[in-house]
Amino acid sequence: MNRPSDTHAPTRTAVILALAAVYVIWGSTYLAIKFALEGGFTPFWLGGIRFLIAGSVMFAFLRLRGEPMPTRAQWKNAGIMGILLLVFGNGFVNFAEQSVSSGLAAVAVASAPIWIALFARMKGDRPTRLEWIGVMIGFIGVIWLNAGSSLRASPAGLIALLIAPLAWSFGSIWSRGRDLPSPFMTSAVQMLCAGVVMSIVATVRGEHLQTPVTGHAIGAVVYLIVMGSLIGFSAYVWLLHHVRPALAGSYAYVNPVIAVVLGALLAHEQFHLNDLVPMAIIVFAVLAMTLGKAKRGTPAQAK
Repeated sequence: MNRPSDTHAPTRTAVILALAAVYVIWGSTYLAIKFALEGGFTPFWLGGIRFLIAGSVMFAFLRLRGEPMPTRAQWKNAGIMGILLLVFGNGFVNFAEQSVSSGLAAVAVASAPIWIALFARMKGDRPTRLEWIGVMIGFIGVIWLNAGSSLRASPAGLIALLIAPLAWSFGSIWSRGRDLPSPFMTSAVQMLCAGVVMSIVATVRGEHLQTPVTGHAIGAVVYLIVMGSLIGFSAYVWLLHHVRPALAGSYAYVNPVIAVVLGALLAHEQFHLNDLVPMAIIVFAVLAMTLGKAKRGTPAQAK
C-alpha cells in the first residue's frame, strides 16, 4: 500500500541528485567489480558480502530512526525484487565479468532501458515518442562507443549478460504498485534478502576466496558497499517510486561513458577522441528521455 508521503511529487533537485548518483556512482562500479574479482573475491561471495553488510547497516539505521518493521507481504515483495535486481541482475554481471570484455558488458547492460520500456508497455504504461526516440538513440550510442572493444566472451558469460538486464528490467517494472515499505527500507530489505541468497549460491557453487585478498580488492568492496549499494542502489529504488521507468533506466546509457573514462584514467585502458561522438549521442539520448518524461509530468508512485 502507498503511504501519504509517496503521493507528493518529488522536487526537481531531488530527482537530479538521484540521477547523478546512479549515473556517476554506478558507472564507477564496473571498475570496482573488476578490481574486487582480480584481487581474490568470487562473483557470488562478492555480492553476498556486499549486500549483507550494506543491507544490515541500512536496516539498523532505519530502525533506530523509528522506521516501522516491514510487514510479511512487504518482506516478500521486496525479497522478490532483491532476487531479480541483485541476485540475477548484479550477481550475473559479477559472474560474466570473469570472462567477458568490459565493452560487451556495457552493451548488454545498456539494453536495460529498452526492456524496461517494453515491460512498462505490457503493463499499460505508454512511453512518449520522445522517450522511445531516446531509448533507441541511446542504444545506438552505446553500440558505437563499444564498437572498437574486444567482444570476447565465454558462452556462460554471454548467457549471464542476457539474463542480467532482463531480470533487472522485469524486477524494476514488477515493483511498481506493489505493497512495499518506504523506498529506503525497501532497499535495505532487498539487499538483505539478496545477500542471503547470493551467499547460499556461493556456498552451493563451492566458491572460495583467494588468499590473501589484496588491499585493492578490499578497498573496491568497501566502495561497492558504501557508494554502490548504500547510496547508488537506494537512489535507484527511490527513482523507481517517483519517476517514469524510462528515465529511471536511463543510467544504463551514461554508465558506460563513466566506465570508459575511469578505465582510461585508473586502469590505463585505451581512450580515443573519436569516443567523444558516441558519448555525446548518449547524453543527447538522456536529454530526449528527460524531455519526454517532462511532457507527461512526473507521476507519483504507480498504483
